[in-house]
Amino acid sequence: MDCRCIAAMSGGDPLSLHRIKRRRVGNKDVHISIKYAGICHSDIHQAREEWGKGIFPMVPGHEIAGVVESVGDGVTKFKVGDRVGVGVFVDSCRQCSACKAGDGNYCEPGMVATYNARFNYKHCEEYNAEGGAPTYGGYSESITVDEAYVLKIPDGMDMAGAAPLLCAGITVYAPMVFHGLKPGMKLAVAGLGGLGAMAVLIGKAMGAEVTVLTRSAGKKEEALKGLKADKVVLVTDEAEAKSVQGYFNMMINTISAQYDLSSYLAMLGNAGKFIMVGLPSEPISLSGFSIVGDRKMVAGSKIGNIKETQDMLDFCAKHGITCPHELIPADPAKVNEAYARAVKSDVRYRFVIDTSAFPK
Repeated sequence: MDCRCIAAMSGGDPLSLHRIKRRRVGNKDVHISIKYAGICHSDIHQAREEWGKGIFPMVPGHEIAGVVESVGDGVTKFKVGDRVGVGVFVDSCRQCSACKAGDGNYCEPGMVATYNARFNYKHCEEYNAEGGAPTYGGYSESITVDEAYVLKIPDGMDMAGAAPLLCAGITVYAPMVFHGLKPGMKLAVAGLGGLGAMAVLIGKAMGAEVTVLTRSAGKKEEALKGLKADKVVLVTDEAEAKSVQGYFNMMINTISAQYDLSSYLAMLGNAGKFIMVGLPSEPISLSGFSIVGDRKMVAGSKIGNIKETQDMLDFCAKHGITCPHELIPADPAKVNEAYARAVKSDVRYRFVIDTSAFPK
């Protein structure tokens, strides 16, 4: 099935209009008419080959919301007309211990990412002897996905605001649940971009006291009034930083630039947990003295599995949470402009492409 898309034709090139072919609907497939696609910062990194060599043409987008157009004969979870989403991965090996435990996002041989990857497992509809056809993401009119990797968007939830939850939302929700965030606990959120904003909203809904840690004084008002954070600490202010030494039970760190890890660890109390979801391009230095004395933990987390992602969507629907966003048309010029603005942090808090109407 032929469809229009917005693609990078080679690393670092501006995005442009393109056409791709989506596979026929297989027995367990769901064919989705895409209505909205969020722009994640990782889209920019991959389209520009900042994280390594890419597969081109590349159609980014792993924050996808749409409506089911057709289903395969063996599909039992979805029907035509359902509101659905697709997140960061669209398949996995299904055989390793992680997959058998339901954690396809931690597939040991490697999950099949929604774009910039290949359908490299023999059970995949698009597997071939050359290593599998490339995956193409959500900056497009449609997508065909195995029902096991499709999510249901709850009725009444704004679809444009729901799309970014499929990466930004689950990336912060999963570690909060896994590491046991409870009502009344003191949660720090380091960094206030798309991930940080969702961490504030979700942490508050879980009943935690939420403090934003930022280097930008200009973000205080938006964090307190817009996102309803309980506190904001300007980490460049020595007195403010000192006031929260040993204070937090958990910290979700969304920072993707270089930072002094020891200064953040000092803000954790006994048995405090520092969870890294932001990805700096260079290694971060860690001294054992920063964690041993108070049995602190440094952990990482990568998105969430399918069950966790569905739980997150249901949780957000229950608490009236969607991602604050700026809607843009499916126009390559506008998407390129959004990329430039996102790099400068000039968005609150996600760009979302209206993929329902591509230019002719």
